[in-house]
Amino acid sequence: MPANEASWDDLAAVFGTADYACRCRCQRFKVVGWVWRDTTQEERDAMQREQTACGEPDAPSTSGLVAYLDGEPVGWVAVEPRTAYPKLRTSRVPWKGRDEDKDDDGVWAVTCFVVRKSHRGRGLTYPLARAAVDFARARGARALEAYSMITQPGKEITWGELHVGARQVFEEAGFREVTRPTVRRVVMRVDFG
Repeated sequence: MPANEASWDDLAAVFGTADYACRCRCQRFKVVGWVWRDTTQEERDAMQREQTACGEPDAPSTSGLVAYLDGEPVGWVAVEPRTAYPKLRTSRVPWKGRDEDKDDDGVWAVTCFVVRKSHRGRGLTYPLARAAVDFARARGARALEAYSMITQPGKEITWGELHVGARQVFEEAGFREVTRPTVRRVVMRVDFG
């Protein structure tokens, strides 16, 4: 469900009280500069609360979706217009080998997944990615991008690294590879016709 239709307490339960997700609060691509140095935890919490508009079903926008399983909040996906992410716009990785308008509001982005610690390892990012596609399409996006990680058998990737999602999650949601700017990073995209 759109985060503005969920409660702040439900979103806080997904992010938890320890771990990378709790510290970042989906601000990595939002804050210009380095998120940990330039903001406090209280500032990141407040920014996320404002961006999600939790508990405000009539809000004109929100920054993501909250997933529920048997009525319990278990997941989050950040999805909104790509222009909502200033740091993404200035990062060279997503743009390597691409020449397009970085200020195109019609292109949306999935930048973060969070699965509640007690529910990790159950494949919940797959339905979250599909929900992000449906949400972006319904809100008028022309395309949806992701900046996923390539996972390799036998190579451990931490949850903090994989917050952007694994390539196979986006493939199953209908995304196609656009570029591979680094050994482990793949820009994925689904265009809505």
